[in-house]
Amino acid sequence: MSLTETKTIDQITVTENGTVLYREATRIIKDGEQIAQTFHRTSLTPGQDLEGQPAQVAAIASVAWTPEVIAAYQAQQDAQAAAIAAQQPAQ
Repeated sequence: MSLTETKTIDQITVTENGTVLYREATRIIKDGEQIAQTFHRTSLTPGQDLEGQPAQVAAIASVAWTPEVIAAYQAQQDAQAAAIAAQQPAQ
């Protein structure tokens, strides 16, 4: 009986606002047949530090995250924060 565990990035997606989503599949193989599989999903926002991320994910993020994409993402985040702050009651 031989049990092995493999991990692989099986999905990478870049959303409209530049967020990179990826899924890592962990598969348990027994005697050549897959007997179990689990998934772990991760998201990365434009401009986020890519240290420690899988190489293929970092490569895609590096291409997708142009200075314009990073600036637009930050502007969107700032606008959302301002809108939330404006809705808070004055203290």
